[in-house]
Amino acid sequence: MNKLLMVFIALLMTGSVLAAKMPMPSDMPKSYDAECASCHMAYPPGLLSDKSWQNVMGSLSKHFGTDASIEQKDQLEITNWLRKNAATRQKYSELAPENRITKTSWFVRKHDEIKADVWKRQSIKSPANCGACHSGAAEGIFSEKNVAVPAK
Repeated sequence: MNKLLMVFIALLMTGSVLAAKMPMPSDMPKSYDAECASCHMAYPPGLLSDKSWQNVMGSLSKHFGTDASIEQKDQLEITNWLRKNAATRQKYSELAPENRITKTSWFVRKHDEIKADVWKRQSIKSPANCGACHSGAAEGIFSEKNVAVPAK
């Protein structure tokens, strides 16, 4: 009985750690880094659903207020890779409102304690700047243990 309890506790602890990791798939195309990460963080594809990535990549000419159009070959390569690696867990697989990670219900729930003025701090600028508070964001680590909200 004691061993069973220890295994159960270990599984619970591992689950919360795994939930905070969203590693970048090893087959990331160079075009994703060159095209997408040149303007913002290379978001792990598991943060959005297949349909949401399809919507994002299908509207690059109006990509959050800018024209982010890219060569069709690169667009197809990136789109296929994002869709192949899109969210499969139900909590991430909803259709993202306005195609924004920051508008998904799981993101809003995880950040509900952050006041609006915090997002506007010079060192943060917007909720989309994951790396401002999550030191491991570039590696797909979003653990609450590694969060440091900048004071300014």
